[in-house]
Amino acid sequence: MSGVFPFRALRPAASFVHRVAAPPYDVVNVAEAQDLVRGNPLSFLHVEKAEIDVPTVNGVEDRRVYERAKENLAALMRQGILVAEKTDVFHLYRQRMGKHVQTGLVACVALAEYETGRIKRHEFTREDKECERTLHIDTVGAQTGPVFLTYRGREEIDRLVERVVARTPEYDFEADDGVEHAVWTLREPTEIREIREGFASVETLYIADGHHRAAAAAAVSRLRSAQNPADRGDEQHHFLLAVLFPHDQIRIMDYNRAVRDLNGLSEAEFLDRIGERFEISDRFPEKSPRRPHEFGMYLNGNWRLLTARTGILVEDDPVAGLDVSLLQENLLRPVLGIRDQRTDTRIEFIGGIRGMSELERLVDRAGFAVAFSLYPPTVGEMMAVADAGRIMPPKSTWFEPKLRSGLFVHLLE
Repeated sequence: MSGVFPFRALRPAASFVHRVAAPPYDVVNVAEAQDLVRGNPLSFLHVEKAEIDVPTVNGVEDRRVYERAKENLAALMRQGILVAEKTDVFHLYRQRMGKHVQTGLVACVALAEYETGRIKRHEFTREDKECERTLHIDTVGAQTGPVFLTYRGREEIDRLVERVVARTPEYDFEADDGVEHAVWTLREPTEIREIREGFASVETLYIADGHHRAAAAAAVSRLRSAQNPADRGDEQHHFLLAVLFPHDQIRIMDYNRAVRDLNGLSEAEFLDRIGERFEISDRFPEKSPRRPHEFGMYLNGNWRLLTARTGILVEDDPVAGLDVSLLQENLLRPVLGIRDQRTDTRIEFIGGIRGMSELERLVDRAGFAVAFSLYPPTVGEMMAVADAGRIMPPKSTWFEPKLRSGLFVHLLE
């Protein structure tokens, strides 16, 4: 069973929500964040990415950043911009991006389930990014952004969600990127009980997005437990802020690649080497693959279609059979010399939300030699990797729409 817990969220007063809500801290760099907050002192980026308010930052361990984040959060609370719930509640959070709609439950889950593997992951975390978020959560005394979880959908949960979203939402606004956001609050004890009973039959939760947030929350929980001899196990630091979506509502977009050079090969030599493992079509006006095991390739101003030859397909391994693995093991590694995608500076990763035009820009004007578009993995493939206790290759999944930061804060103190 999966335990979900109502909590006393700290969240914006409705009249301020459109100014507070911000992109997640890890999808914008400092310069982009500074542009986004210009003229908007209420943006939650002042909390989530407080380095925008510190003149010179000396690495991830510069504690001035986290102290400034704490000050900025306290200021939003002091001004009445962010207000804490008076009782433990659940929320429903709906996002609409074009025709795509997903509705998730905002709740806390037990970090004990994460530590024991009941909440499954599919990515490694980077030490520097985990350290940064650990310092942030511990210093601020809050989980300032939720982890994106998914579960195999259940009809009884869906029916309750449909009933609630028929009401007038407390928040209903469109962000600058065109994504619509709406929030409903569940305060009635009977509805809270229905939610908890519905999730009691959900066997497994999966991290879709937010591996570093989850790892950092667990690290803070261990730290605070060790510092408190009277720790009971039910303090707020033992719980993780999350939004839980049914698997059949979420979508994974393509996560594409660009490489700076051809590893010393001429274009003709490069194409010959690729042709050993892929069929090459010289014209590909669609640019983005329409089915698994196909890849778009942009080289010297032209799009080509690469189709994996039957001999390289892997059917009996949930990781090796992924398209990102096929591309790595049959082209990026043997032909372009990309041995470790995590550390090789010659490769760049581009989320599918940025479109094929970004791949063209990188090759045409930004000094890259070649770019590849991929067909995205399915949610089922992601779950199969996690169920097998395995890890997907780096930058395999790009989820859209992103959860907006600032809508829900989980205070630890």
